Amino acid sequence: MNKLFKGNAVRTLARGAAVTGLTVALAVPATAAMAAAPAAAIPPGLSCDTGKHAIDDYTGYALCANNGSATQTFWVHLVCGWSPDVDGEHVTLRPGESGQSTAHCAGLGTGIGEIQVRP
Repeated sequence: MNKLFKGNAVRTLARGAAVTGLTVALAVPATAAMAAAPAAAIPPGLSCDTGKHAIDDYTGYALCANNGSATQTFWVHLVCGWSPDVDGEHVTLRPGESGQSTAHCAGLGTGIGEIQVRP
Protein backbone atom coordinates (compact mmCIF):
# COMPACT_ATOMS: atom_id res chain seq x y z
CA MET A 1 0.00 0.00 0.00
CA ASN A 2 1.19 3.51 -0.74
CA LYS A 3 2.61 5.51 2.23
CA LEU A 4 0.63 8.59 1.13
CA PHE A 5 -2.60 6.59 1.12
CA LYS A 6 -1.89 5.20 4.62
CA GLY A 7 -1.23 8.70 5.98
CA ASN A 8 -4.45 10.08 4.49
CA ALA A 9 -6.46 7.17 5.85
CA VAL A 10 -5.07 7.66 9.36
CA ARG A 11 -5.76 11.42 9.25
CA THR A 12 -9.30 10.80 7.98
CA LEU A 13 -9.97 8.29 10.78
CA ALA A 14 -8.49 10.65 13.39
CA ARG A 15 -10.65 13.55 12.17
CA GLY A 16 -13.75 11.35 12.19
CA ALA A 17 -13.04 10.19 15.74
CA ALA A 18 -12.45 13.78 16.90
CA VAL A 19 -15.72 14.98 15.35
CA THR A 20 -17.63 12.02 16.82
CA GLY A 21 -16.09 12.61 20.25
CA LEU A 22 -16.96 16.32 20.14
CA THR A 23 -20.52 15.54 19.04
CA VAL A 24 -21.00 13.08 21.89
CA ALA A 25 -19.40 15.47 24.41
CA LEU A 26 -21.73 18.29 23.36
CA ALA A 27 -24.84 16.10 23.24
CA VAL A 28 -24.48 14.49 26.67
CA PRO A 29 -24.65 17.66 28.79
CA ALA A 30 -27.67 18.95 26.85
CA THR A 31 -29.48 15.65 27.29
CA ALA A 32 -28.57 15.48 30.98
CA ALA A 33 -29.81 19.03 31.54
CA MET A 34 -33.15 18.31 29.90
CA ALA A 35 -33.61 15.11 31.88
CA ALA A 36 -32.92 16.95 35.15
CA ALA A 37 -35.70 19.51 34.62
CA PRO A 38 -38.62 18.51 36.88
CA ALA A 39 -42.08 18.24 35.38
CA ALA A 40 -44.70 20.66 36.68
CA ALA A 41 -46.92 18.82 39.17
CA ILE A 42 -50.37 19.70 40.47
CA PRO A 43 -50.30 20.29 44.24
CA PRO A 44 -51.59 17.36 46.33
CA GLY A 45 -55.29 17.50 47.17
CA LEU A 46 -56.18 19.50 44.06
CA SER A 47 -57.69 18.18 40.85
CA CYS A 48 -56.99 20.65 38.03
CA ASP A 49 -57.64 21.18 34.35
CA THR A 50 -55.44 23.68 32.52
CA GLY A 51 -55.66 25.19 29.07
CA LYS A 52 -55.67 28.18 26.76
CA HIS A 53 -58.67 30.42 26.25
CA ALA A 54 -60.79 29.29 23.29
CA ILE A 55 -60.25 32.49 21.25
CA ASP A 56 -57.07 33.93 22.82
CA ASP A 57 -53.83 31.91 22.72
CA TYR A 58 -52.22 34.39 25.16
CA THR A 59 -54.68 33.73 28.03
CA GLY A 60 -54.35 30.56 30.11
CA TYR A 61 -56.25 29.15 33.05
CA ALA A 62 -56.22 26.55 35.81
CA LEU A 63 -59.62 25.29 36.97
CA CYS A 64 -59.17 23.34 40.21
CA ALA A 65 -61.27 21.46 42.74
CA ASN A 66 -60.11 20.89 46.31
CA ASN A 67 -60.54 17.14 46.92
CA GLY A 68 -58.51 17.24 50.13
CA SER A 69 -59.48 17.84 53.74
CA ALA A 70 -57.64 21.18 54.21
CA THR A 71 -57.99 24.64 52.71
CA GLN A 72 -55.68 25.13 49.70
CA THR A 73 -54.44 28.16 47.77
CA PHE A 74 -53.29 27.88 44.14
CA TRP A 75 -52.61 30.05 41.10
CA VAL A 76 -51.85 29.53 37.44
CA HIS A 77 -48.31 30.22 36.18
CA LEU A 78 -47.79 30.81 32.46
CA VAL A 79 -44.44 30.36 30.75
CA CYS A 80 -44.70 32.98 28.03
CA GLY A 81 -41.81 32.36 25.66
CA TRP A 82 -40.13 35.67 24.75
CA SER A 83 -42.24 37.71 27.20
CA PRO A 84 -41.85 37.51 30.98
CA ASP A 85 -43.69 34.66 32.69
CA VAL A 86 -46.88 35.66 34.52
CA ASP A 87 -48.91 34.45 37.51
CA GLY A 88 -52.67 34.55 37.82
CA GLU A 89 -54.68 35.56 40.86
CA HIS A 90 -54.32 33.45 44.00
CA VAL A 91 -57.45 31.40 44.65
CA THR A 92 -58.22 29.86 48.05
CA LEU A 93 -60.51 26.82 48.17
CA ARG A 94 -62.05 25.07 51.16
CA PRO A 95 -62.55 21.30 50.90
CA GLY A 96 -65.12 20.51 48.19
CA GLU A 97 -64.89 23.93 46.51
CA SER A 98 -63.79 24.72 42.94
CA GLY A 99 -62.23 27.85 41.48
CA GLN A 100 -60.30 29.26 38.55
CA SER A 101 -57.14 31.34 38.18
CA THR A 102 -56.35 33.05 34.85
CA ALA A 103 -53.36 34.95 33.48
CA HIS A 104 -52.41 36.65 30.23
CA CYS A 105 -49.05 36.64 28.40
CA ALA A 106 -47.92 39.91 26.77
CA GLY A 107 -48.95 40.23 23.13
CA LEU A 108 -45.39 40.92 21.95
CA GLY A 109 -44.20 37.42 22.85
CA THR A 110 -44.70 34.01 21.31
CA GLY A 111 -47.71 33.08 23.45
CA ILE A 112 -48.08 30.40 26.10
CA GLY A 113 -45.38 27.73 26.10
CA GLU A 114 -46.41 25.95 29.31
CA ILE A 115 -49.18 26.17 31.92
CA GLN A 116 -48.42 25.23 35.53
CA VAL A 117 -50.43 25.13 38.75
CA ARG A 118 -48.56 26.56 41.73
CA PRO A 119 -49.40 26.05 45.43
